Amino acid sequence: MRFLCVKHSAALKEVIDLPLLTVFTPTYNRAYILPQCYQAMKRQTCKDFIWLIIDDGSEDNTRELVSEWLKQDNGFEIRYLFQDNKGMHGAHNLAYGNIDTEINTCIDSDDYMPDDAVEKIVSFWQTCDRDEKVCGFLALDAYSNGEIIGGKIPENIKRATSYEYYYKYGVKGDKKFILRSDLTRENPYPVFEGEKYVNLATKYSLLDRDYQLLNLNEVVCIVEYLPDGSSRNMFKQYLRNPKGFAYSRRLCMSLPNVSVKFRFIQAVHYVSSCIISRNRAWLNESPRKLLTLFASPFGLMLFVYIMSKTKGN
Repeated sequence: MRFLCVKHSAALKEVIDLPLLTVFTPTYNRAYILPQCYQAMKRQTCKDFIWLIIDDGSEDNTRELVSEWLKQDNGFEIRYLFQDNKGMHGAHNLAYGNIDTEINTCIDSDDYMPDDAVEKIVSFWQTCDRDEKVCGFLALDAYSNGEIIGGKIPENIKRATSYEYYYKYGVKGDKKFILRSDLTRENPYPVFEGEKYVNLATKYSLLDRDYQLLNLNEVVCIVEYLPDGSSRNMFKQYLRNPKGFAYSRRLCMSLPNVSVKFRFIQAVHYVSSCIISRNRAWLNESPRKLLTLFASPFGLMLFVYIMSKTKGN
C-alpha cells in the first residue's frame, strides 16, 4: 500500500511500490540553472515521485552534475537519460516512453516546484472524483513573487477539455498539466526531419478528442521565463519549424465542438506555416479546405509579419 505523504515523515517510510508520479525535466545546456530545480525536489514534503531528467544533447557539464546527485541520499529516485539533440518535443517523447508511474508532469529546467507541490498533486489524484474519461488535471503556475500566471481557474468548473478551459471558460496563462502516463505514451509528438519543435499543446489537443481534465486551483510550479527559453523565441520557432506548426494547426482545425473563430485562427496560422515550408499541397492537406481558402490572405499577412520579426536571425 502506498505511504501517506506527510511533512517530516522520513522516519515513517517503509519499502513501497512504484511511486505515483514522475516529474520529468527536459534540459539542454542548463547546468547553470538546473541545481535550483534539484534543490526544490529535495525539499518536497512528499517523496512519492521519480525525477526523470532528459538531457537533450547538452554540451555543458549536465551529465557530471547529475552523476553527483545520483550519489546522494535524496529520498526519491532520480533517473537520467541522454539523447542527441532533438528539441523539446523529442525530449518529451523520450520521457513518455520511459515513464512507468501512473501520472506525470513536466517541470522545465528553468522552473521549480514549491515545497508542497508533489504532496498536493499526489493527494489530489488519490482523492479526486474521476473516471476513465479523465486524462489528468490542471494546476497553477506562478511567478517567484507568488503572482499566479493568468489567474485561477473558475471555481464552478470541475472538468472540461483544454479547449473548453481556455476558449469557453476564459482560463488564461500557462497552467501545469498533470496527465495519465498511459495516454501520454499512446500519443507521442510527430517528428519532422530537420525540425526540432512541435507545439507542446498538440498533446492536449489529441487528448481533447476523447478526454477531459479536472483541475486543482493550487500552485505546483514556479516559472522563470529565461532569455534562452523557447517561449521567448517563438517567432524563431515559427520560422525554423513550419511543418511541426502546420501539423498542430491541422489537428486543431479538425477538433470537434470548437468554434468557427477558433478554427479560422488555426487556418490562418496553418497557411502561414505552409508558406514558410513551401508546401504546395497546403489546401489538399487541410481538414477544412473552404475555411482555409478564406483564411489564406490573412495567412499571407501573418507570414509577412513573422518574416519582419525574424529578419536578420
